[in-house]
Formats: sequence, structure tokens, C-alpha cells
Amino acid sequence: MIEPHAPAPPGAPPSWRGPARLPVRPDTGRLLVLACVFVCAACGLVYELELVALASYLMGDSVTQASVVLSVMVFAMGIGSLAAKRLRRFAAAGFGALEATLALVGGCSAMALYAVFAWTGDWGGLWANGPRILLVAFSLAIGLLIGAEVPLLMELIQRIRRQDAGGAVADLFAADYVGALVGGLAFPFLLLPFLGQLTSSLLTGAVNVVAGAALVLGLFRRDLTRRARWLLLVANVTALGVLASAAVLVDDFERAARQAVYGDDVRVALQTGVQEIVLTGGVDGRPLDLYLDGRLRAGGRDERRYHEALVHPALNGPHARVLILGGGDGLAAREALAHPGVRRVDVVELDPGLVRLARTDPALSRLNDHVYGDPRVHVSTADAFHWLRGAPPATYDVVIADLPDPGITRSTKLYSEEFYGLARRALAPGGRLVVHAGPVAARARAFWTVEATMRAAGLHTVPYRVTGRDAGFTGGPDRTADTSRAPHDWGFVLAGAGPRPPLRLDLREPPPRTLTQAALTADARAAEGTRVAGVRASTLVHPRY
Repeated sequence: MIEPHAPAPPGAPPSWRGPARLPVRPDTGRLLVLACVFVCAACGLVYELELVALASYLMGDSVTQASVVLSVMVFAMGIGSLAAKRLRRFAAAGFGALEATLALVGGCSAMALYAVFAWTGDWGGLWANGPRILLVAFSLAIGLLIGAEVPLLMELIQRIRRQDAGGAVADLFAADYVGALVGGLAFPFLLLPFLGQLTSSLLTGAVNVVAGAALVLGLFRRDLTRRARWLLLVANVTALGVLASAAVLVDDFERAARQAVYGDDVRVALQTGVQEIVLTGGVDGRPLDLYLDGRLRAGGRDERRYHEALVHPALNGPHARVLILGGGDGLAAREALAHPGVRRVDVVELDPGLVRLARTDPALSRLNDHVYGDPRVHVSTADAFHWLRGAPPATYDVVIADLPDPGITRSTKLYSEEFYGLARRALAPGGRLVVHAGPVAARARAFWTVEATMRAAGLHTVPYRVTGRDAGFTGGPDRTADTSRAPHDWGFVLAGAGPRPPLRLDLREPPPRTLTQAALTADARAAEGTRVAGVRASTLVHPRY
């Protein structure tokens, strides 16, 4: 750090010569700089969390996406900090330009990622690694800009009042870390639920512009040349104008992008506190599709085949008391209630918004046969894992795990040995557990890991699969909106705590519409032919999906 009265290098701006010429007292000036550090740190962490959240939503596997964003960003911050050492002589002007650029890049990053995802289809061909390339590029750019802030802010705060290096660093980083805490808490609890991902990132960018411009053009304006003041003013007004224009158009952009992803038949688009729910079709004879966080959860004409395969083999035996984990759409409950011997169905669903939609949407409630109006159906809003921990033992004849694929990070604990141990405890003597375990042909290792994990929990398993009615079928849980690359089968594992349950349909009950015993047996043999040897059980502390 150069002493306040050190000679100025040739051609250096006034900001390098001596103490800063402030319009306020030095103590007030230091407080204003620290307040700007606080705001900029909060904005920086929001950009970071926006990238993680949107990348996880668009690309899945949140652990991978968070690791990529955090590691690249921290690396880039170090590079940016080193690069900014050369800008210290232009600290005020450099910081103003830096914040305007960061606000534009960070504020528009979510919209750019979503736009590329929506209008480039399945990332094939040239865009095969498009989302990850763009994610890394934004993480790198934002990290570089955030890292460059620190040397410039240190220069500015030292020019207000000379302080020992340790004290200055302590003050600067205290404001930085507290700001990061506020940004980190504001994103999930305020910005995301009330504004959504796109609007919250644009608003954060606008706050970033205002904070940077106010500090430089207000507090340090006397250290800038007239030309520098005008250039910074134009740059900040332009950045603010771009962000404001994008915020005004964001609803139209979202509708256009949603149509590009789901087609022109979007009828309901709802962001709950848990996930995004989209319904397409369901009127004028068009099949109803239900998407959860961009994944096809109930697909048109084939959803009945999936739910029949999930439910009917498990109900071959005592089935008076049925527990459904997940299944808030009511479609698994519809198949369970088709059996006259069912006296009670407990549905444990994390998202009350999905249950509310399944009750009230005319097309979805018609598809589930209005099961939530049946007095035998009881709904609990809870996480399935935590609910099972408090469930009374030996209660249910049948437990149906109608859950997302195990490859989705937030679902991994619901495919763990501990989870199946809790489900086993809830089974009455002779009870059965059935699990949706993802596609067999496309993700054989994950499927057989589910089966091995259930065996490790003391269950006796019967793996099976069901294929679509034709080669072009696209239904089933957790398929992306791009159906051309969708897997063409569903994998299930039926299990019992006692003897190995038979894979049979109960001929005494009304037969399913799409399944036959012969097809079920043949598909089970085909699934066995894909067995992957040597897979190990997945646990909470060692997930293997």
C-alpha cells in the first residue's frame, strides 16, 4: 500500500494523490464504504446462489452444480484479486466500472441460462455441453469481478483514513461476511419465494448498480476527472436501464421460454415453496402432462400404465391399510382405491401446492378420480423420511414409494438403507413395499443399487420393469421436457419383510386396464437380464446414485 503522501506516478489521476477529498467527515466516509461492502457482498452471494439453484433445476444433481459454481467462483476470485492490484491507482473509477459490469453480468445470468436452455432443446450437437459451459463461464466472470473488489475497496478505505493493515482487513472482511450472511438468508426466504429466480437476480443487479454508483459518484466524486464522472454515470444508467427493461419484460420472457420448453399447451404454471408445477393439456381431448421442476411426472396416455405397474402387484395380498409416500397428484391413490378391500390410504406429500392442485384442477382431479374427496384418503404434508421416523410400527399392509428418481440429489436419502429400514418397520406382518427405482435400460446401475439397498435393509426383493405401450411413449416420472431422449421403461422393486412376495396380479380384484400377468412376468425376466453385479447399498453418509 502506498503512503498517502507518496509522489504520484506520471499521468496518475487525482485519486492517487494524498487523502481522499470527501464531502463528509472521514468517520462517516469509512462507514459509507463499509456499508457498500456489506451491500456488494450480499449481492455477490445472491448471484452465486442463483447460479446454483437454476443450474440444479435445469441440469439436476445439485451437488455437482454447487461444487462447480463454488469451486470455479472461489478460484476466479483469487485471480480477480491479483489482477486488480494494477488498478489501485484508479481505485474509485475502477470500482465504479467494476460494479456496473458485475451488476449486468450477475443480474442477467439467470435469464441467459434459462434462455439457452429453453431455446436449444436437449443440448445435442453443438450444445452437448452447453449448460455446463455457460455455467462455468458465468461463475468465472462473476468470481473475477467479485475478487477484484477487495483490493480496490482496501485502497479506498485506506485513503479515507490511514489504518494499520490488520485493522483495515478486519473491518473490510467483517462487513463482507455479514453482508454475505444477509444475502444468503434473503435468497431462499425472501427473494426466491416472492420474486422467483429471474426477477430476484435482476433486482439484485439493480441494488448492486445503485450501491456502487452512490459510493463512487457520491463519496469519491472529487477524486474523478470530469470525463471519468460522465463515463461512469452513463455506464451505471445504462446498466440500470438494461436491468429495469429486463424486469419489465421478464413475465413475457418466462411465458415464451416456458412454451419453448413445454410446448404451446401450457395451462397451469405454479411456483410453490417446494417446486415448479406445470400442467399441459387436459382439455379438448388433449392428454394431460404434469411436470415437476421441469421433469415429466405424469405423462399423458401412459401414466395409467406406470401407476398400475407400481400399485397393483403390491396389492396382491392383504391391503386394508395403504401408505403412499409421495404421489401428491393422487394417481397412485386412484389405483389403490380401485381395490374394494382398501379401507384407508395415507398419502405423505412434501408439497401442499401439488395436493391442492390435484384437488381443484378439473383435469387433474378428473384424472385421479377425485380421490381427495374420498373419506378413506388422509393427507399429511411432510418429508417422507421424517414422517416415517414417527410412524407407528407394524401399521401398513402396503407401502408405496412413488418418489422421484434416485439420481436426483434431493431424493437420495429416500433411496437409502436407512429409509428402507424405516419403511420396513412400518409394515405389518406379511406387508409389502414397492419402490419406483427409475428406468432400467438407461440407468441400470442406479436401478440395481436400489435393489441392493433394499436387500441390505432386510427386505426380500422382486425387481421388475414395465415398458411403454409403443416405442414412442414418453410418459413416466422424471423424464425431462425433451421426450425424444426419454427412457422407454420404468423400473420397480417389490419387497417384503417376510417371505419374498410373488409378482402376481390379484385375479379376485378388478383387473388393471393396461397390464397382463404374462407381460408382467416377461418384463420381470427381461429386467433380471440387466442385473449389474457388485453394486453396494446406498446410505445417508455414503450415497451411491
